[in-house]
Amino acid sequence: MVDYLANTEINSQRIAEVENCFGASGQPLALPGRVLLGEGVLTKECRKKAKPRIFFLFSDILVYGSIVLNKRKYRGQHIIPLEEVTLEPLPETAQAKNRWLIRTAKKSFVVSAASATERQEWISHIEECVRRQLRATGRPPSTEHAAPWIPDKATDICMRCTQTRFSALTRRHHCRQCGFVVCAECSRARFLLPRLSPKPLRVCSLCYRELAAQRRTEEEEGGPGAGSPARASCGASSGDDDDDSDEDKEGSGDGDWPGHVKFYDSGVSWSSFHS
Repeated sequence: MVDYLANTEINSQRIAEVENCFGASGQPLALPGRVLLGEGVLTKECRKKAKPRIFFLFSDILVYGSIVLNKRKYRGQHIIPLEEVTLEPLPETAQAKNRWLIRTAKKSFVVSAASATERQEWISHIEECVRRQLRATGRPPSTEHAAPWIPDKATDICMRCTQTRFSALTRRHHCRQCGFVVCAECSRARFLLPRLSPKPLRVCSLCYRELAAQRRTEEEEGGPGAGSPARASCGASSGDDDDDSDEDKEGSGDGDWPGHVKFYDSGVSWSSFHS
């Protein structure tokens, strides 16, 4: 089916329609051999709240954006190469259903469909396209993935020091390494994570110590190193909803939250904010 549609007029028209909906702010999507296989609205779990997003599955990329006028205007175009994608179905809860995790090296996030059938169709079609892309490029499946950000409303206290309580005046921040919600004092450090950004990014106190120790070990062994520690007055954001970079505050937080808890597959229920 994919090969049959590759050079047809109807495929070219459908791709042109998607380009027109994104307008001048979107990147061109037409490419020889590229096929638009399907589209639909999924709910994307963002740091503030879950939001509807339009998704387009192409033979080699996954594209999504914000809905301004359905079928007419979209913005905030994001393009994900499918050979970088790994999918992970998530367990059902009373408040959150039909969810799965989309993992890539630069960004990972949770989406949900309107029904179990729709979720399974999305997952099966994406995974088939990923397999085709990996065969075509000869690349192995991706093993390095960015941590998904824990939503803001999942916790009222810092997930590292477990002491600071968030409020209108005490802001939440996200560690770019583990995705945990942390206070300013527990995320004073910056570390260079080349797969995410050319600039040092905000990391929590525990991840900073682990990354710095890993860096020192690699330097002692003569390895290339994955990054270098750095401290700065602000850090670039890897999120797409809000940039939470700001002035550092004095102080430190060692934290005693378990260092390797995986919120999205640990069975911990944090999605009560959906109710």
